[in-house]
Amino acid sequence: MKKPSAPRAGAGPPSLVLASHSPRRRQLLEMLGIRFEVVAAEIPEVRLRGEAAAQYAGRLAREKARAVPGAWVLGADTIVVVGGEVLEKPADADDALRILRQLEGRRHEVITAICLVADGAVFEASDSTLVYFRPASDELLRAYVATGEMMDKAGAYAIQGYGAALIERIEGDFFSVMGLPVRLVLDLLKRAGWEYRFETASTVNGQRELPHER
Repeated sequence: MKKPSAPRAGAGPPSLVLASHSPRRRQLLEMLGIRFEVVAAEIPEVRLRGEAAAQYAGRLAREKARAVPGAWVLGADTIVVVGGEVLEKPADADDALRILRQLEGRRHEVITAICLVADGAVFEASDSTLVYFRPASDELLRAYVATGEMMDKAGAYAIQGYGAALIERIEGDFFSVMGLPVRLVLDLLKRAGWEYRFETASTVNGQRELPHER
């Protein structure tokens, strides 16, 4: 594996690419004011036979980061596990209702893995958060499915949206359940040679711009 270069004091990361079409992940990077572009990775999200849930999420994050060209590329993947079963994104409304019925009134695990490929070096991390669903009637679950919010989300819900009404509590990182553990992203950027600083950001078109090496 290629070793990372020494930290570059006062310099922002090379153009960061987010290898995901997730609007939640874009929102979290924008919240930090980090400049990036989106180039969604198109890879098959199929679990291998005998592959553990955490390994599955880590492999997909790594494959996404490697599938997209760029100096620094960030890949991420989020999966939901309940009773040892990995719950994928729902195929349709009926599938979403089936998934929500499995989660209703129970605790499940949300695993988010991230991978940063920076100048050829690979940095990885993962997070596990426990989410407790409130008891809910079938009528409420059907009403939630009717919003359409759940269609592109593992576990068929969005904790930052209408899905918050289904949540009793969480143990862990809210941002990780959204799809991108912010603290781990900043850790990987630091390990790769750039450390986040509030004072390095300047506003450009409403978004903070980090200085770049030329």
